Amino acid sequence: MLSIRDISYSVEGRPLLEEASAVIPAGHKVGLVGPNGAGKTTLFRLIRGELTLDGGEIELPARAKIGGVAQEAPASDVSLIETVLACDLERAALMAEAETATDPHRIADIQTRLADIDAWSAEARAATILKGLGFDEAAQQRPCSDFSGGWRMRVALAGVLFAEPDLLLLDEPTNYLDLEGALWLESYLQSYPHTVIVISHDRGLLNRAVGAILHLEERKLVLYQGNYDTFARTRAERRAVLAAAAKKQDERRAHLQSFVDRFRAKASKARQAQARVKMLEKMERITAPEEAAKRVFTFPQPDELSPPILALENASTGYGDKVVLRKLSLRIDQDDRIALLGRNGQGKSTLSKLFAGRLALMDGKMTSSSKLRIGYFAQHQVDELHLDETPLQHLQRERPDSAPSKLRAQLAGFGLGANQAETEVGRLSGGQKARLSLLLATLDAPHMLILDEPTNHLDIESREALVEALTAYSGAVILVSHDMHLLGLVADRLWLVKDGTVTPYEEDLEAYRKMLLTQDRPEKPAKAEKAAPKPKRASRDEILALRSEARKCEERVAKIEDMREKLASKLANPDLYEATRAGELETWNRKYAEVMDGLRRAETLWEAAMEKLEAAEAG
Repeated sequence: MLSIRDISYSVEGRPLLEEASAVIPAGHKVGLVGPNGAGKTTLFRLIRGELTLDGGEIELPARAKIGGVAQEAPASDVSLIETVLACDLERAALMAEAETATDPHRIADIQTRLADIDAWSAEARAATILKGLGFDEAAQQRPCSDFSGGWRMRVALAGVLFAEPDLLLLDEPTNYLDLEGALWLESYLQSYPHTVIVISHDRGLLNRAVGAILHLEERKLVLYQGNYDTFARTRAERRAVLAAAAKKQDERRAHLQSFVDRFRAKASKARQAQARVKMLEKMERITAPEEAAKRVFTFPQPDELSPPILALENASTGYGDKVVLRKLSLRIDQDDRIALLGRNGQGKSTLSKLFAGRLALMDGKMTSSSKLRIGYFAQHQVDELHLDETPLQHLQRERPDSAPSKLRAQLAGFGLGANQAETEVGRLSGGQKARLSLLLATLDAPHMLILDEPTNHLDIESREALVEALTAYSGAVILVSHDMHLLGLVADRLWLVKDGTVTPYEEDLEAYRKMLLTQDRPEKPAKAEKAAPKPKRASRDEILALRSEARKCEERVAKIEDMREKLASKLANPDLYEATRAGELETWNRKYAEVMDGLRRAETLWEAAMEKLEAAEAG
C-alpha cells in the first residue's frame, strides 16, 4: 500500500502540494491526472525520494521496489535483449555469482533463488515485452546504439516492465509509442501483478488500463474509483453541487447583509441586526469551483474543390533506391477523414510525406487539384521551431504584411494568449509548442490536413478541443495517432499500411485493437491423436441446474452493482472531501475498492456459468 499523508511541497516559494493525502491499496492501477504544471511529475519524484518533502510523509512497505522510466536506454554495444535482462538486478547478480561461486551451499542457495524468481524463463519474458513494444527478434539482437532516442525510450520502458517493481510509476509512456505499442501496453498494465500509477493524457489508456483516478488540483489529491469517464462524470456532478451550494449561500449572505444594512442603526432592530452579523461571521464560505480554462483550436475553412482532390494510380515511393510502398491506387476527397493504421515501420509516415509533397514518386502517377493546399504536422516539426524567437515572430515571418493585432488574434485562436505570444518558444511548454506548430500548418486554410501524432504534448482538454476543431473543419484529414479516442471520434475511414501496400480496413477500431492483441498469441499445437469422442448431450436436469446457477450469478452481480452505485453516490458527496473527514473518505474509498474487486469476481463467475449453459444447450 502507498500512503501519502498531509504532504506539502513548494518550488521557489510556489506551493505545489499543501497537506495532500491519498491511500492507494496494493495491486491497484491508478491514473494520475491534473492540469499541466500542477505537479504530477514532482509527485513522482517525491515518491521516489528524489526530492525532500516540506511536510507530511509518504510510506511504502519495507523493501518495496519502485520503478519508472527516467531516461532512454544508453546507446551502448549491448543488445536490446541483454539490456532488458540486466534490468532485473537481483537476477543479473545471481547469474554473475553463479559463474564464480565455489561453495556448494552457496551454489545451492543461488540455484534455489533463481528458481524462485523464475530466472530461466526470463529471456522469453523479456523477448515478449520487447516484441509488444515493436522490436522483432532480429531487432532484439542488435545493439542499443543502432536505435534513435525514441526507440531507446521503448527499451528503457521494456526494462522497467521486465523488472516488475512493486510500485510502477509511468510518466506519459505512450508519447513515444505508436498505436500498436500503446494498445499492447494497455493490455500489459491490466494484468501487471503489482501497483501502477501512470501519468497520461491518453483517454483510452485511462479508461481501459486503470481502475481509479488520482486527481491533483489546487494542491490537493483526491482518489476517484473507476476509469477516466467515470471520474469525469463524477467530478462534473460534484462541481455542479458545489456551484449550486455556493450560489444558494451567496443569496443567503446577501439577504442577511441587506437586513443588517437596513436596520443596524435602528434601535428597535439593533439586536436582530447584530445577531445576523454574527451569523455572517460564522458562516463558512462555500467557494464555487473555478471554470477550467477553455482549450481552443480555430482552423480556417478552405474553399471547396471538385473531387477527388488527390489520387494515386499504381504508385510507388520510398527512400533512395529502397521501395517502401508500392502499387498504391488511392483516392482522397475533401470530406474524407482517414486514419492510417499499421505497425511502426510499415510506412504510415512515408505515405504522409508522399501526400504532403515531401517525398517523390518512384513509379506510377499522382494527380491533384491545381489549387490544392496541404497542411502538414509531424512531431519533428515541433522540435524544429526557432527556440530563441516568440510565436508572434514565427507568424510575422510567414505573414510579414499582416498587422500584429491580427497575428495575435490568430495565436489566441490556438490558445496562445498575450503572454505566450511574446514568450520565447524555448520557454513554452510542449503543449504550447504543439499549438504553434498546428497553427503554422493550418495558416493557409489547407484543403487537406495531414497530422502525424498531433497529441503527444497535448493534455486531455486540448485533445478534446482538437476533436472539436477537426469536426468543424471542412477539409480532408489524414491522421496518424496512438490515441484511439481521437481516432474513434475523428476518422470515418481506416486504411491499413502493411507489407508494402495500403488497403482499406473494413472493420472498426475495436476490431483492430482485438486483432492486435490476439494475433501474436501462439496457437495451441494440434494433437495428432484421434479426435475425442463427442461429449454426451446434457440432460434436462443438468441444463436446469446450469440455468439456476447462471441466474444466481446474475443476481449476485446485480446486488454488488447496486452496492457499487450506492457507494459511488456516497463518494459523490462533496462534504466527504473536507479536510476534517479524511479518515472517513479513506474508509469509503477502501470499501469501494473491495466492492469493485468483488464485482469483477462475480462477473467472471457469471460469464463462466453462461458459457457452460450455452455449451450444454448447444450440445
